[in-house]
Order: sequence, then C-alpha cells, then structure tokens
Amino acid sequence: MATLVLKFGGTSVANPERIQNAAKKVKAELDLGHKIVVVVSAMSGVTNQLVEYVRTITPSYDPSEYDVVVASGEQVTSGLMALALQQLDVKARSYQGWQLPFYSSDKHEKARIDEIGTDLMKDCFKQNITPVIPGFQGVTRPSKDGGNRITTLGRGGSDTSAVALAAALKADRCDIYTDVNGIYTSDPRLVQKAKKINRIAYEEMLELASLGSKVLQTRSVELAMNYKVPVQVLSTFETTVGSDLPGTFLIDEDAMMEKQMVTGLAHSRDEARITLTNVEDKPGMLARIFGPLAEANINVDMIVQAASDDGKTVDVTFTVPRADIVRATEALTNNKQTIAYKELQTNKDVVKISVVGVGMRSYAGVGQMMFKALADKGINIQVVSTSEIKISVLIEEAYTELALRTLHTTYQLDAA
Repeated sequence: MATLVLKFGGTSVANPERIQNAAKKVKAELDLGHKIVVVVSAMSGVTNQLVEYVRTITPSYDPSEYDVVVASGEQVTSGLMALALQQLDVKARSYQGWQLPFYSSDKHEKARIDEIGTDLMKDCFKQNITPVIPGFQGVTRPSKDGGNRITTLGRGGSDTSAVALAAALKADRCDIYTDVNGIYTSDPRLVQKAKKINRIAYEEMLELASLGSKVLQTRSVELAMNYKVPVQVLSTFETTVGSDLPGTFLIDEDAMMEKQMVTGLAHSRDEARITLTNVEDKPGMLARIFGPLAEANINVDMIVQAASDDGKTVDVTFTVPRADIVRATEALTNNKQTIAYKELQTNKDVVKISVVGVGMRSYAGVGQMMFKALADKGINIQVVSTSEIKISVLIEEAYTELALRTLHTTYQLDAA
C-alpha cells in the first residue's frame, strides 16, 4: 500500500463532468489499497476571470485582497471534487490551506512555502477519509498584527502545492494529471515529430520548465529535485491511472542509463528584449542598470554586453518577461540620469528557443550544431545564453516553428 498525492490541473476539472471523471481516477487508486491525497486547481479559465474581476475594480489592487479573491477558485473545485468522490461511496472531505495549515511567506501573489501541517491528513488516513486540498493557496503565520492571511503561490502554484504535500508526507509518488500524456521532446502542436519522453532528469525538467515548457511549474520541479519526490506527469483523459505508470517520470540523473546529447526543446514567447545604448564602460554600471529592475521585482534573463562603435561605451541587451516590459521601461527611464544611457530600445517580437540535455556535459559541438542549423535556414540569432545543460537563443518570433522543427531534426529527436 502506497501513499500517493494526485493533482488535477484546470483542464482536468474544467466542468462537473470532468471532475467526475477525475474522481473515478481517485477511486481506482483507492481500490488498489493506496492512501490518497487529492490536490486540485481551479476550473479552467476561472482564475483568469477572478483576476479580471480584481483589475476591473482597481488596477492598483491590494495584493492581500487579490489573493483572497483569486484563491477562491481552488476552494470551489475542492468542494466539488469531495462531492464527486462521495457519490462514488468514497469518504472524502475538503480542507482549505488554513486548515492544514499550509504556512507560507507573506509575499502575496508569489508566496513561498514555509511549512505544511500533516497531522490532519494523517488523521484522515486513520479514518479512511480521502482529503481534498486546494492547490495554489496558503496562509501566513499568526502574528502580533493579525497574520492568518490567505496567500497564493503564483500562477501554476497547484503543482508546487502537490509536490510540497508529497514531500511533507514522504509520499511514494506524486501524479500530476494534465491534458497531455507526458513530457515531449518539443511542443507537439508545433513539431509533428515530437516524441513522448518516458524518463527525464529533474535537472532537465527544471530547465525545460524555466525556459517555457508549460507542463510543470518551475518551483514544483525544484521541490521535487530537492526532496527527491518521484513525480509522474500523465493524462486525465486516458483510461490508465497513475499506478499503471503510463506517463513521464522525473528521476535523478544518476538513474539514467544513457544520456542523449539533447533531451528536448523549449520555447518561450513571453520574452521582450531591451537594449540600452552607449552606457559608460566602467565598474558598477551593470549594478546601476539592474538595481532598479530588482527593486521593481522584475526578473532579468539573457544578458549581453557589446562594445559600442566609439570604443568607450557599451550597449547592454537583456530580456525581461513580456508582461513586465512597461514597468521595466518605466524603471529604467526614471533612472536614466544615474545610468547615463543614450537610448532605450525595446522589441516584443522575439522568442527564446532552448535545447536542453544532461548529455551536453559530455558532448562537444552542441552549440555549433545549433548555430549552423539556424544559419542554414536564414535565422539570425540576437542573444545567446548557456549553462552546463542548455543553450538558449533569442530570435525573431516569426521563425519559431521553423527553428523548433529544424533543431528537432538536427539533434536526432525525430526518432527519439
């Protein structure tokens, strides 16, 4: 008998019929004798609608009240899932984050998990009750000024909730049910020859998630890797259940027998490029540029510094999330006198293409293959960034599909 955490994403619980279908998956696992904790997302589209309600009232909202509103989507789903399970003669009960408790930091909208109480869930197991927990939400600790405020973990935070619960319970497995049957070598909607990956290293999945793969939230993969939580990604809409092991498994790199040069490709359209021209070339200037962006809580990704024509200044190019381009521009404009750049240029018509694989550590020429393949197709590379197991390039968005298909073939993933 195993302890399993089953997480169902928004498309898996998009309406009452799909919730009932997901409940049957839970019942099938219970019938195999497993102890189950269910984690649910909000029904598909609900969170976006709740966010829109908040922004309609006021664009400059109080983040703590934003969390109260937005966290309600998962609360609805957890109650409906408990009801659906009860209709299958399963003793089920929904519990909210504050009831566990699911303690988090007080950084509303992007809270971090501090600690999860497991006593309530363990008591449920003793009473043969299946607990249903809303993902995405937590609560601040009690404090002199009140505390006990609802928080949210950032978009996609239900994945993080599920993996964190699995870690806290020392669960045997965490199954992430989605609308796809696993992790693919590339986006199958854009690359017809994309193949499902049966096993992928935590580190590879972490890179893919951070580089644009939408299957798992980055923080959930970090948690899984840090606490060695066995995670499986599988489809809600196939007849199999998690214990049939039909999906993609996240595993330790050491457990992989053979390491391909490249395991998969990722792309992100959520990038925007910023260039500051004629910045004085002296110590401390990059700190002056990126300090205001850090204060505005804007993440900077790819960074390139290139000498200007005059030989005394440099042009600094970097990328930020496309949604943050206006705030980033404002922060840099407000600090123009301190930074002393000549011109600020922006471009939102770009895409980041990345190749990922732990095998890159032992293969030479991975980058050269990428650069030549793109050049042969007439695709210009604007920015490059690398790590031990990934190479990312920034190109024109219009070339997204061509670049992905070309690289998929170049790295022999068509026959993976």
